[in-house]
Amino acid sequence: MKKIIILIFLSLSNIFANSITIAVASNVSYAMDELKEEFKKIHPEIKVRVTLGSSGKLTAQIKNGAPYGLFMSANMKYPNALHEEKIAITKPVVYAKGTLCYFSVKKRDFSKGIELLKSKNIKRISVANPKTAPYGVATKEALINAKIYDDIKSKFVYGESISQTISYALRATELGIVATSSLYSSKMTHYKKNINWIEIDTNLYSPIKQGLVLLKDTKEYKAFYDFLLGKKAKKIFKKYGYITS
Repeated sequence: MKKIIILIFLSLSNIFANSITIAVASNVSYAMDELKEEFKKIHPEIKVRVTLGSSGKLTAQIKNGAPYGLFMSANMKYPNALHEEKIAITKPVVYAKGTLCYFSVKKRDFSKGIELLKSKNIKRISVANPKTAPYGVATKEALINAKIYDDIKSKFVYGESISQTISYALRATELGIVATSSLYSSKMTHYKKNINWIEIDTNLYSPIKQGLVLLKDTKEYKAFYDFLLGKKAKKIFKKYGYITS
C-alpha cells in the first residue's frame, strides 16, 4: 500500500513539475491557443497554464508573489521594472509589436479617418485604461497626436484590459479602439476589414513593443521562452496582426 501511495505521489510530482504557469497580457489571448498547440508538438511533456490580465495588474500580482514563471507583457515598461527590482531573471526582450485599430459591430464609413470618432452617431467609445493597459497608453497618445483627444474624451468607456475593451465594443459602445490582434480570433473573423474595422495610422503612436521576461529558472520555462522568440512563434504572431520584424 505504501509503495502504491509513493508511486502516485511521484507521478503527481512529475506532472506538476512539467506544468508551467505564465502571466499573459490580454491582447495575446487570441494567439495563445495556437502558440500552445505548436509548443506542444515540440514539448508534449510540458503543460502550459495561462493567466490573462492587464499588464499592470499582472505585474502587481508578480510583485506580490504570484507563482508565474514567465511574463508576456503588452509593453516593455512592466518587464523593465521587474528586471530592475531583480524579480525577473532575464533582461526584457521584444517578442512582438502590437497595433491599434478602430472596431465597430456595425458597418462604418472609415474613409472619414479619425474624424469619424467626432461623429454625433458615435456617442460612446471603448478604450483601454492607460493606467492599467499599455494599449490604453498608445490609444491616448494616438488621439492626442491627432488633436482630437479633448474633443472626444467625454465619450470614453474604459476597459481595464484590452479584452474588456473589446467586450464593451461588442455590447455597450458604438465603437472601440482595440488591439488589431483581437480581430483575428475565431470569434471575430466574421467582422470585416474596412467595413467593421481598420488599422490606426502607426505614425500616431509609439510602437507597442511587447516585452518578455523569465521569472523562474527551470528548463520547462526556458523551453517556452525560447519557443516564443523562435520562427514558429513569430509566424503565429504575424498571423494575428502583430509586427515581428
